[in-house]
Amino acid sequence: MPLDERRLLWEARYAQMSAVSRRPARVLRRTAFLLPSTGEALDLACGLGGNALFLARRGLDVSAWDYSSTAIGDLAAVARQADLPIRAEVRDVVAEPPAPQSFDVICVSYFLQRELAPALSAALRPGGLIFYQTFVREAPGSQGPRNPAYRLAPNELLGLFPELRVLEYREYGRVGQLEWGERDSASLVAQKVVA
Repeated sequence: MPLDERRLLWEARYAQMSAVSRRPARVLRRTAFLLPSTGEALDLACGLGGNALFLARRGLDVSAWDYSSTAIGDLAAVARQADLPIRAEVRDVVAEPPAPQSFDVICVSYFLQRELAPALSAALRPGGLIFYQTFVREAPGSQGPRNPAYRLAPNELLGLFPELRVLEYREYGRVGQLEWGERDSASLVAQKVVA
């Protein structure tokens, strides 16, 4: 799908989404105790900004980037109303990835651009954390993209950040009792080791 068509599709989706779509990623909620009390955070491909709002409420100075002007406008209005320090910016994160050593925390949920992984690792400051959660191919349900190129292969997320120290990894796929656990996605929390 051409970029302009994809952008229009996402603009329409975000215009129809509700505040329920503003919930932070499960990996971020579950492991929030790992977050620093201060620092700079990035919610990459933020959508309506559930992660950005969560991080800002925990005391972090947050940048939120997405290429949807609808999503960014909505997030900016919510952040202003709540008086939260969020810099919401329309940005093509693939064409303009974050600068090296620019963030203490990076959060990515339900966005997969494999070629961006090295830039995300480089964008972490020493001791910085990445919280990543996205769809897997072995999901028993039908949530997420139909195109397998936008889904992770088994253990693929681990391989995208080999230079980071893994603090938590979850990926259940189709093993065991399928009605239990986070089945639609893999999640990773990893840290840039201090040299």
